[in-house]
Amino acid sequence: MLLDTPSLYFRAFYGVPESIKAPDGSPINAVRGLIDMIATLVRTHSPAELVATMDADWRPAFRVAAIPTYKAHRVAEGDAEEVPDALVPQIAVIEEVLDAVGIARLESPGYEADDVIGTLTHRASGAVDIVTGDRDLFQLVDDARPVRVLYTARGIRNLQIVDEAFVTAKYGIPGRAYADFATLRGDPSDGLPGVPGVGEKTAAALITRFGSLEALLDALDAGSADGFPAGSRTRLAAARDYLRAAPAVVAVARDAPLPAADLTLPAKPRDPEALVRLADRHGLDSPLNRLLDALGG
Repeated sequence: MLLDTPSLYFRAFYGVPESIKAPDGSPINAVRGLIDMIATLVRTHSPAELVATMDADWRPAFRVAAIPTYKAHRVAEGDAEEVPDALVPQIAVIEEVLDAVGIARLESPGYEADDVIGTLTHRASGAVDIVTGDRDLFQLVDDARPVRVLYTARGIRNLQIVDEAFVTAKYGIPGRAYADFATLRGDPSDGLPGVPGVGEKTAAALITRFGSLEALLDALDAGSADGFPAGSRTRLAAARDYLRAAPAVVAVARDAPLPAADLTLPAKPRDPEALVRLADRHGLDSPLNRLLDALGG
């Protein structure tokens, strides 16, 4: 099980009231919410291995070089991500808690958590569940292995199981074609413009007709007019530079360098004394006890 940790702690921050405070009065809602999410996931899915993936770089240079607008609307100052002030100090506490519990926490310099997930999924020899609220990771679903996304849009207790059939039913495209579809359609939340005038329905029709973005571009370069919905060929030709650059932005990496780590789900805390200190300092007794009960079970 691979956790898109930033996606989960943002969800926890907005889902748990900020009135939840540590003994010193500092906000602790995101930490408590994330711990409870992990406890629920462990209890209901019993993964043999569990990894909390992190953003070492939320806006990697290679993506910005390809598409300068990538996440540009989320830049706060310099190249820092716009993060609520009450969440910033909680991220360090989350990292301390994960380390004390013994849950593997992995990141890769110059890459996002999505890329760590893509790399670990590529390396895995068995089934993989990816827990995220980010649709970008739908590109990794693969029924043959299987690789699924446990999508958190409806909450951690009401996860949507995303497999190839879900992608096909939801978007009308081949089950493993989400990245090509997203490239055409664009994604304003990531500053990905897409092809002007090509919306979700046209993007789905194009990917279904040609099977892949690469095949579509081959047909475009060959001068073929077959299979292009009315007006779309001209729009695609005008966006050729974008279509050449965007796949490197949309596709999650599968070769991010990662340190060696024990991914085994811990049955007991790696550092019990540190965990007690964290529980006392931040008022985390109840959620940590629920997590430890889930791990022990």
